[in-house]
Amino acid sequence: MSSKRVHFDNGRGERLAARLDVPVDETPLAFALFAHCFTCSKDFKAVANIARALNQARIGVLRFDFTGLGQSEGEFAEQTFSRNLDDLVAAADYLATYQQAPAILIGHSLGGAAVLHAARRIASAQAVVTLAAPSSPEHVTNLLGEDGIRTLEQDGAAEISIGGRPFMLRREFVEDLRAQAAEEAIREMRKPLLVLHSPRDRIVDIEHARRIFEAAKHPKSFVSLDQADHLLSEPADSRYAGQIIAAWSARYLDAETLAQAKRQDAAQKRTVAQTDAEAGMYTNVLAGGYALVVDEPASHGGTDLGPTPYELLAAALASCTTITLQLYARRKKWPLNSVIARVSHDKVHAEDCEHCETAEGKIDVFERRLELQGNELSDEQRERLLEIANKCPVHRTLESEIRVTTELE
Repeated sequence: MSSKRVHFDNGRGERLAARLDVPVDETPLAFALFAHCFTCSKDFKAVANIARALNQARIGVLRFDFTGLGQSEGEFAEQTFSRNLDDLVAAADYLATYQQAPAILIGHSLGGAAVLHAARRIASAQAVVTLAAPSSPEHVTNLLGEDGIRTLEQDGAAEISIGGRPFMLRREFVEDLRAQAAEEAIREMRKPLLVLHSPRDRIVDIEHARRIFEAAKHPKSFVSLDQADHLLSEPADSRYAGQIIAAWSARYLDAETLAQAKRQDAAQKRTVAQTDAEAGMYTNVLAGGYALVVDEPASHGGTDLGPTPYELLAAALASCTTITLQLYARRKKWPLNSVIARVSHDKVHAEDCEHCETAEGKIDVFERRLELQGNELSDEQRERLLEIANKCPVHRTLESEIRVTTELE
């Protein structure tokens, strides 16, 4: 994905820091707005993984730091839940002005409670997603404990420790939380809702997910995050959550807009790949409007989350072969039901290749085995199809002289 730092005003004269994540060709089909957990930040690893998964599905993401957190201006101690909602609306306004109005609202933990409340104020939102969210924002007061609440009532402020860092909460913050009509907000939201929660969450019990789900109107969906903890500490859990969100959200995006964008992508006949240093060898690819992932196995320093470049090359040869044979059989009206091409790639010493012209060094060898399914195919037809396989366009390209030109942009 392509990620850049941006800033916007929260409406109270404070600049909020954000990251804008877009697909590799920088032309997202839709945008999501992400609200992070209480005292977390936009740069939280799980948030980045979810954004990357959404980018893979051509969905851009704006993730930002709430007032007084991360790199945003303002004092955290002066924050209230209502002001968090104002920050969300300001972020949505920023997207609407400079990119596209957000179609998807995503919130993690207290950020999930925030998007449930803010959804009524963000008209562009077509769908809402919560991750490990409390059914009521007042759940945050549990972090204070009895002693903390007593101190808050007496002194008007109390300090809590989260992740080893001290944060000051004022009485106004807690009173604002208690004033929120949580179930009413969920019932009146009337937007498609996806609830993701782990039964092993020790910070926000899964009972909260049940309350959110029951209060919401249809359409609504629930997905268990199974072994995940509250912060989705394991990368596999946040990647999985991102993939689920991307697949679910696609149903609620404008179908004609998506179709038109894909037609434009296909017309450009352009393939784009991007590999980020922090992602190792994990590579996002956009080919003809379709998103792919390329990687390397762990034994070669990769994360093994996608096929290797050579495996994609073998796939191109295999698929070109099967398509070519089906087109030929269709034109001839031959009874070819199905074609299976199994292709493997290797590098061998030239002296070991009896059919190769090169005598020194190593050469690339693609071994292709064909299975032609069709009981009524004659032996002559099968032999002819074997000849046609060697004439598929990718096969010809691989055996012809190839030039690759490269220049810097």
